[in-house]
Amino acid sequence: MIRFWFAACLSCFVVSNGLAQDNWLGQFAEQVEQAAEQRNIPGYAFVVIQAGQPDQVFTYGKTSSDGEPVNQDTLFRLASVSKTFTSVLTAKLVEQGKLDWSLPLSRMAPDYPFEPELANSLTLGHILSQSSGYMPNAYDNLIEADYPVKRVLNELAGLKPICKPGDCYTYQNALFGVVSENLNTNLKQNYAELLHQHLLSPLGMNRASVGRQALIQDSNWAKPHVLIAKGRWHQVPVSEDYYRFAPAAGINASIRDMSQWLKLMLGQYPHLLSGHAIQQLLTPKIRTSRELYRRHWREHLKDAHYGLGWRLYDFDDEQLVHHSGWVKGYRADVGFSPKYQTGMVFLMNAEANLMNEITVNFWARFFEQMKSRAQSAP
Repeated sequence: MIRFWFAACLSCFVVSNGLAQDNWLGQFAEQVEQAAEQRNIPGYAFVVIQAGQPDQVFTYGKTSSDGEPVNQDTLFRLASVSKTFTSVLTAKLVEQGKLDWSLPLSRMAPDYPFEPELANSLTLGHILSQSSGYMPNAYDNLIEADYPVKRVLNELAGLKPICKPGDCYTYQNALFGVVSENLNTNLKQNYAELLHQHLLSPLGMNRASVGRQALIQDSNWAKPHVLIAKGRWHQVPVSEDYYRFAPAAGINASIRDMSQWLKLMLGQYPHLLSGHAIQQLLTPKIRTSRELYRRHWREHLKDAHYGLGWRLYDFDDEQLVHHSGWVKGYRADVGFSPKYQTGMVFLMNAEANLMNEITVNFWARFFEQMKSRAQSAP
């Protein structure tokens, strides 16, 4: 049974003054629950926020087949949604003068045998905007084979790029190992320490953590599940692999934590993240045309780019800022509309394609609501 963490649950297509008064979100939540029940999804949690309105939190299912019910504080893996944290952390360190978007690879990872011309032209900004020029997902197979960061980066250093930095979109995970190396070497702090110091603690994201041990030693975490047959999910162990590349995919968080993350990105905490920094993060850096052909999304996307750690979509003529995450046994999704000061995060302890349907359906309905409201305004 789905659990509502705010008494006034919301439903269908009624135009009004604010999301918390609209009547469609409750129906949406019920439809999500029905779809999850049909697919026997183990558990999920999602939150919808709008400035000036109470957070709307919905939870469903259990942490495992014999586990406790999922609640607001249950930890999930964020997978590649971690990249959004890395970009924001970098933006803060740039404003403090500790980092620079133009910092070259040669200074970030001087001990690795990258070709000199590339090492001097590939920058921190290229890494975080997914425009490094390396073939997409270069050496993810080595990450999944549990190779240590240093060995993966040494292998990557010998790989020839397919384009110049900044010229093409090439999504990476392994290259984010450079971010860790740079922080350790040049700032003398590791990624987890900096993340807690500059973001997690100031935001009150008290359940959020970095790393495998922080997840599995917690008393309230959602176990990962993979599909073995239609409607049959099998619990699997948590692998260390992508956790080694923490800036790419190493963060854990609860849905309560993620509501704070949305509010930060919507500009509600300017003392922690300036409007200028947000503008930098959400400025398009490279076009991601392949996104326009994704199932479910293609009916709504008119254009797609990658900024600094965030995907930037023209979704039914509206700006949608988005990122998803997927590692073994987990799916995560975050999106928000700066224009309407509204965001949604969905966390699931199953590798279910249902996530794409849920996300697209939510934003299609939401933007339809906003357009209907504008048309009916006097």
